[in-house]
Amino acid sequence: MNKNELVSLALSARENSYSPYSGFKVGAALLTKNGKVYKGCNIENGAFSPTNCAERTAVFTAIADGEKEFKAIAVVGGADEIKNFCPPCGVCRQVLSEFCKEDFEIHLFNGEEIKTFTLGELLPESFNL
Repeated sequence: MNKNELVSLALSARENSYSPYSGFKVGAALLTKNGKVYKGCNIENGAFSPTNCAERTAVFTAIADGEKEFKAIAVVGGADEIKNFCPPCGVCRQVLSEFCKEDFEIHLFNGEEIKTFTLGELLPESFNL
C-alpha cells in the first residue's frame, strides 16, 4: 500500500468523526507490517478528557485485534476543508512510540500535498522503558 492509498483511507475514516464540540474532524489509517489497515477517527466527549484522537483510535483497535507491529500511519484533519497538515498530538506520538520504532512513517495531508515524517523526527528522545 502506498502513501496515497493510506491518505485516501484516512480521509474516509475522517467522515466518521464525532466532533460536535470542536467541529475539527480527524481521520487516521494505520498500516500494519503485514499489510492490514486499521482506520480511526476522533471521538469527542462533553467532558473533554475522555475524548480520543483518531490516531489512538486506530492504534487501540489494532492492538485489540492482536496487531502490534506497524509500518506507517496517515493523518488528515480540519474543520470543514482540509487546508493544513494535522500532525499527531504529543499523547498520540507517545502512544505510537510504545509500539513503533523511530523510522515509523507518518504521512500528513493538507488537501494538496503529502508530507512524510518519521516518528523520530516528530518525537525525538521519546520516553520508553
